[in-house]
Amino acid sequence: MLHERIDLPVNYKGKISNSNQKPFITTYLLDNYENLDPNRLRPLVVICPGGGYEHLSVRESEAVAIKMNSLGFQAIILNYSLAPMEFPASLCDLAEAIVLARKKAGEWHVDPNKIIAAGFSAGGHLAATLGCYWNAGLLQELLPYKPLETKPNALLLSYPVITADVRYCHEASIRNVLGPGCEDERDFVSLENHVSKDVPPTFIWHTNEDESVPAENSMFFANALRSAGIPFEYHLFSKGIHGLSLATDETSKPNGETVEKQCAVWPELFANWLETAL
Repeated sequence: MLHERIDLPVNYKGKISNSNQKPFITTYLLDNYENLDPNRLRPLVVICPGGGYEHLSVRESEAVAIKMNSLGFQAIILNYSLAPMEFPASLCDLAEAIVLARKKAGEWHVDPNKIIAAGFSAGGHLAATLGCYWNAGLLQELLPYKPLETKPNALLLSYPVITADVRYCHEASIRNVLGPGCEDERDFVSLENHVSKDVPPTFIWHTNEDESVPAENSMFFANALRSAGIPFEYHLFSKGIHGLSLATDETSKPNGETVEKQCAVWPELFANWLETAL
């Protein structure tokens, strides 16, 4: 397995300021073998951990990458820009990671047409933002890439922050992603209002008991996808607090409150869905 850290460029053409954290990825890449399909190309998942755009959850990082490996995916973890930052610094980081994955497709044994932006909570907001804005002109003003170079082929959204509606939003995530003095731009990051026919196929899961990021977030996005005719699959589990990650002992908090066996099937559900979605 190839496991390394790669720093990402921070050029942004001088138009926005980055956070104090330099963005980078960590790779979790499976090898090919001469006696076991040496030319195999695998899907790749770009994992965006949650943390309210304030920190990055370790529970939604390495264990998730290894689980994806076990299902036949290559995986990279994105350490993206955090508050204090200016929008869209973190979005540029994810776009850079997608571009790098495509450039490295041959070396990493990756199918360049099966690169998935995956996010948890605020990381789900980041992945969904790229899904909505990859060809909207915003990134092209800041980065030296054509839209298709930054496009994810699918989205994997785990209990995602989606809306800036004050009734249902995770206020800290919305405030942190926009940066100070940008309250009047809330609609821009209320993603249910920006779903178009160009959003990639999407897999979403959430829980009905999530109080930190209410299920209305994912419901709004699923409804918008349906209206736009985007292929998607949506699972709303009855039990489970926010931040389940894999919902197993491997990613459990010390008190065990993030273990929910009924939710632990989501990686397999996602893998099965992707086989027919792409």
